[in-house]
Amino acid sequence: MKCQYAGCTGTIDEGFCDACGRPPAGAGSQISATTGTAYASTGPISSGTTGQIMSSRSSSSRSRSARARSTTSRRRAGLGAGLLELPQLPTVDPLQSVLSDPRVPERRRVCPALVYRAPGGDVLQQSEARERGIDSEALDECATKLAYDEGFCPNCGQAYSFKPSLTAGTVVDRKYEVKGPIAFGGLGWIYLAWAKHLARWVVIKGLLNIKDETQRELARAEARSLSAVKHSNIVQVYDLIEGDPSKNEPDYIVMEYVGGKTLMTLRKERGKPLPVNEACAYILGILPAFGYLHQMGRVYMDFKPENVMLEPAAANTVESGRVVLIDMGAVHTAFDDTGSLYATTGYSSPESAPTPQHDLYTVGRTLAVLTADFKYGSTHQQRLPSAREVPEWAAHPSFYRFLEKATRHDPDERFQTAGEAEEQLRGVLRLLVAETASVPPAESTIYSGDVQELVGSGTDHATGRSLPVTRADANDPAAGLIEAANRERDLARRLAMLRGGLAQSQFAQSVDLPLQCAASLIDAGDYAGAEQQLAEVEREDPFEWRVQWFRGRIRLAQGKPSEARSLFEQVDAEVPGELAPKLAIAVAAEADGDLHSACALYDTVSRTDPTFTTATFGLARCRAQLNDRQGAVSAYARVPSTSSRYVAAQLAMARVLCDPLHGGVDLNDISRASEILATLERSADGRELHMVAADVFLSVVDEVESGRLSPNGTRVLGRTCHPNDLRRGAEESLRRCARYATTDAERIALVDRANAVRPRTLF
Repeated sequence: MKCQYAGCTGTIDEGFCDACGRPPAGAGSQISATTGTAYASTGPISSGTTGQIMSSRSSSSRSRSARARSTTSRRRAGLGAGLLELPQLPTVDPLQSVLSDPRVPERRRVCPALVYRAPGGDVLQQSEARERGIDSEALDECATKLAYDEGFCPNCGQAYSFKPSLTAGTVVDRKYEVKGPIAFGGLGWIYLAWAKHLARWVVIKGLLNIKDETQRELARAEARSLSAVKHSNIVQVYDLIEGDPSKNEPDYIVMEYVGGKTLMTLRKERGKPLPVNEACAYILGILPAFGYLHQMGRVYMDFKPENVMLEPAAANTVESGRVVLIDMGAVHTAFDDTGSLYATTGYSSPESAPTPQHDLYTVGRTLAVLTADFKYGSTHQQRLPSAREVPEWAAHPSFYRFLEKATRHDPDERFQTAGEAEEQLRGVLRLLVAETASVPPAESTIYSGDVQELVGSGTDHATGRSLPVTRADANDPAAGLIEAANRERDLARRLAMLRGGLAQSQFAQSVDLPLQCAASLIDAGDYAGAEQQLAEVEREDPFEWRVQWFRGRIRLAQGKPSEARSLFEQVDAEVPGELAPKLAIAVAAEADGDLHSACALYDTVSRTDPTFTTATFGLARCRAQLNDRQGAVSAYARVPSTSSRYVAAQLAMARVLCDPLHGGVDLNDISRASEILATLERSADGRELHMVAADVFLSVVDEVESGRLSPNGTRVLGRTCHPNDLRRGAEESLRRCARYATTDAERIALVDRANAVRPRTLF
């Protein structure tokens, strides 16, 4: 059975896609058991504090927002969606990872027992507290500093041991031959072993304090969580070996061995933050694992760079390996605030609640830590540094906006699904890569592509009608009606269809229908009606950012570009990976006279997706107004010959090459313009071609007659650069234009102009 998710080419195997790892479309949370892939963490499950528990408002109207509808992820080739090459890790002999001196550092030797601190100062162990009927919510970590490798905690009396319980040569469960410890984590030592029956390397994770009942249950919870997981970016568990506590026998979890490095190890080895695009590629690779867990009704809770393993690529391949989510000990049932919650200070959200929004907050914090040096565990524990404090962030505003949205204080203002975050981060990565290399076009699920060809040549200016339109959600209750209405070319009939739909109870839950109605009201020039419709949408869902998009279009139409720009910037903060808001800001900036800002944004959009010819024409237009002729020419040259706007771009290029308003014209410019027009003679629209030819002839006449240009035998469209010959060429071109006139007034005006430019003679 072929995977039904858009963009995926995999097939369903044992209930899951062998490419993207998702269950069949519509299967929801019916997840089958076992398999996955990865490794065990070298970090503790919790080195921080447990925050206050609160429920996410996922059931509010916020969940109806278009921002939350991108719930599925689409696989791309390799890490980084095939947009960039990542450094390859060398393969390492597994035996080299065995520690020669397996000791827990003194700073990590703290009592992990849960205790009750009585008002009088007495400390009760968990078992004593339970006997006295004390609720488990009143328990707290002992966290007393311990001086020795083993003994009894001087504060609570709990027995502890930090010594590895397995030594080289030990055979566990008659199947796993231990080679030695390779790391230690929050739940215990991690050992390398050879699985005789599987003929492969495995990792055995043992319990750090086998006498602590809570820690033992946490370890078993980790194994049970992993047993239901099958995803290529999540560690695979092979076995759970349960020991007898009465005999001091520990539990062991047997997991897949993946030789590699955690992202934190990679960052520390380099001695500096990772490049922004590289870090984005790694996080982009791990986000599908979060989407998978969330579909299962679980949250990871304790995401951080230590919990992502980068695996070396297979031998004789050009792949960059994979990223793997490891250490599932803190995984919790979503929206269930019972039991212990573990999260790490500096990464945990303010609410520390078991929700997908908490997970996505930790993703944003992890991405920030990977790309910048800042005091994330203290000064900036609950907020990011400003972009001004981090030059790399300031240089990539879309990336910073992604970080800001992911880590907002209010969980309802963050990304709501892993699929939504993945889609926006992929867009951000495309923007980053496009700064230095070409990237293939990519279709947005939120906006249409470029609509420039629908509104004329666009060489003079852009308007709100030049902007992409928002896509309706195919799952919206009114999707069929909206599609039918949008096929209606008569605006009045289209509005009648949409308004009729608003009155029907079957469409009462539609989010897109009132927005589409507002869009049509804007097209009709009924801005007051559109504002009223948008206000109703906003009252129903204050998180619906598309309201600001349509308000921005209204402000543009009303001639208020400064206000429009502010509104479009709010939209850009919500969907930082999308090109449409950046294009809208550029259009508003140009209309407001801020040509330098408009140039920068037009350039960003045009380089990232050359099919956005609205941006290319805007860039050329602004550069020409800044008297940067060659900059304008190079912008027009970006339009590929396969584009429907190619001829218009070439004609505009010919015109700007010979326009003295944009700086001095030289012979090379004249020759190039002539070549362009000669090449287009058979393919261009007759009227437009002859009009541009007339403009070129007259521009050269001005340059020659003013003495600024010495022709030296140069020819323009077959004519010499003598003023009279050039004027005859302009006259002839204008008379040819008159043949294409659609009204008598237009034809008369063109003939009059032809007569005015003809050379003066005595006869």
